[in-house]
Amino acid sequence: VQLQASGGGLVQAGGSLRLSCTASRRTSSNNAVAWFRQAPKKEREFVATINWRGDSTYYGDSVKGRFTISRDRVKDIVALQMNNLKPEDTAVYFCAVSRRSYGGAQSNDYPYWGQGTQFTVSS
Repeated sequence: VQLQASGGGLVQAGGSLRLSCTASRRTSSNNAVAWFRQAPKKEREFVATINWRGDSTYYGDSVKGRFTISRDRVKDIVALQMNNLKPEDTAVYFCAVSRRSYGGAQSNDYPYWGQGTQFTVSS
């Protein structure tokens, strides 16, 4: 499975951005998908995950209420809508696919990873 995250760039604090994750082949039939992020000199951090049907989501504490993960199973795209962005959201964002229908918050739940997309939130 090859994954591609896109949508990064530069945005002002308080603004919004939408990231997309696409796969080289269909992965949505049975697999959970997650977003993680990694800021410079920091550990990789869990952001959000969505189950195979798209009806169950789970978020990291730092993004709850501001980020929304969703999936289009027909187009096989998982999106991350990010609102009220803060400078501390600046990072490289990765999408990852689990072998299971429900994923957790641990990066080792997800064996397939994309290259990541960078965005910066300016204050």
